[in-house]
Amino acid sequence: MTAHSLRLDHLVISARTLDEGTQYVADTLGVAPAGGGAHPLMRTHNRLLNLWGGVYLEVIAVDPQAAEPAEGAAPRARLFALDDPATHARLEKGPYLSHWVARVDRPRRLTAWQTQYPQRIAPIVPMTRGDFSWGLSVPDDGTFPAWQGAGDGVLPSLIQWDTPRHPSAALPETDIALKALKAVHPQADAIAAQLHWLGAAHLIALEPTEGAAALVAEFETPEGLRTLK
Repeated sequence: MTAHSLRLDHLVISARTLDEGTQYVADTLGVAPAGGGAHPLMRTHNRLLNLWGGVYLEVIAVDPQAAEPAEGAAPRARLFALDDPATHARLEKGPYLSHWVARVDRPRRLTAWQTQYPQRIAPIVPMTRGDFSWGLSVPDDGTFPAWQGAGDGVLPSLIQWDTPRHPSAALPETDIALKALKAVHPQADAIAAQLHWLGAAHLIALEPTEGAAALVAEFETPEGLRTLK
């Protein structure tokens, strides 16, 4: 088991379009995500909402303006299962809380950790957005992290920022704070084992279910408790 605890970096709302995802967050939390930009490698784009404590909320969608791969080159699978037909079907019903990302702080090096445990941590992909650069654990097929066949967005992706400034420092302040991140999963034992190994079990409340895996985030807002799911 890792001796290092991870920190929550951000939550992910997947959407068919940024406008749909932005409206969902604005209707629920009372503030619309803004800013963000494009991820050229993944052919996605996002908008961001700052939360208390150096955490933020990301709305992500396929970027319709992204450049096509060079002729003869196979496009890379988009992250967070955005190319998965099951995700497309889910998004037809509206945006949803699909995933979360945990931060690996220096001096620990995420790339070295992944090299040491490739069976537990997906390959680290260098990414950029504007002035920001980072490494993110992304399975080669673009799906969510998994352990012993269990994942479904409940296990976090891992991120390490290369730039000294975190995106939350560049976003407008809000009066919104994450109160709790919760999940249910039919293979909760496998999920729990990997969370403990990563040093991330303290970041999420996990319960078993006989139904589908799901994430729920509860927020304190000026208008009271609000929930994204």
